[in-house]
Amino acid sequence: MNKIAIIGAGRVGESTAQFLATRDLSREVVLSDIREGAAEGAALDIQESASLFGFDTRLSGDSNNKIIEDAEIIIVTAGIPRKPGMTRADVMETNVNVLDSIIDDVLKYAPDSMLLLVSNPVDTLTYHALQRTGWDRSRVIGQAGVLDSSRMAAFVALETGLSAKDVNAMVMGGHGDVMVPMTRFTTISGIGIEHFLPPEKIEEIIQRTRVGGAEILKLRGTSSAYDAPAAAVAEMVEAIAYDRKSVLPTVAYLDGEYGQKDITIGVPAVLGEKGMERVIELKLNEEELGYFNTSVDSIRQELVTLSEITSKA
Repeated sequence: MNKIAIIGAGRVGESTAQFLATRDLSREVVLSDIREGAAEGAALDIQESASLFGFDTRLSGDSNNKIIEDAEIIIVTAGIPRKPGMTRADVMETNVNVLDSIIDDVLKYAPDSMLLLVSNPVDTLTYHALQRTGWDRSRVIGQAGVLDSSRMAAFVALETGLSAKDVNAMVMGGHGDVMVPMTRFTTISGIGIEHFLPPEKIEEIIQRTRVGGAEILKLRGTSSAYDAPAAAVAEMVEAIAYDRKSVLPTVAYLDGEYGQKDITIGVPAVLGEKGMERVIELKLNEEELGYFNTSVDSIRQELVTLSEITSKA
């Protein structure tokens, strides 16, 4: 790619820029942040590591969103983060207002780009971005499932003592306490995890995955997770940049898949040069479908709140 933009040069934004640069996914990576000097400083710091990591990506930053002009992918990490005891929905109103301003600039400076939402609540903000831009669903997606699946894979590897590189995990649903870790589709070198772990350990992993972000937030106290979310973003961007046709859990708009319409939620999808190229519809059993529908209900409740917020604007 020629240019990737990141709006929000906080911890997630800066780590994302670092991962994108070290993978040499674009000729140019730009950061924007309303804090004077924050984006410029982050870009320069990463740029000075180029010879050590061996990348040629050029980085720059600015407090003016004009810097995103003609970017092919725009990654949105801006907004207020969660604090201990807060849910992702608690930050919704502030982050919706932040997103509105960002989308106005995206439509002005990069109307042909793709949007990748990271800010929380990501399922709801992805829906809002899709509605506000009026773009095709292939161009507006959210990151959550790759992160949640990575967390689940890490916990499986730690519990079994086996290589994390051999673990493939799948998490669907909303990015929150009602996410749906799919144990039936989680394997170690193609072998189901039930061959390595007893049911009670698998259930512990499911619960730890659901609160994975809160666990880190509680431990750090002053910061939520940023390295793993940034790595997850980079994985999605690489699939698009290299047209890999990778199957990755993605916050995507559903138009009849899984019996749902007019909602954005985490589902496996094919990512390639056109963005979210298609949703993969798994045949869920009764238990899995029940959990998925519970997650759907939770997001629909957030969408009601979103409607109330936008009606006040």
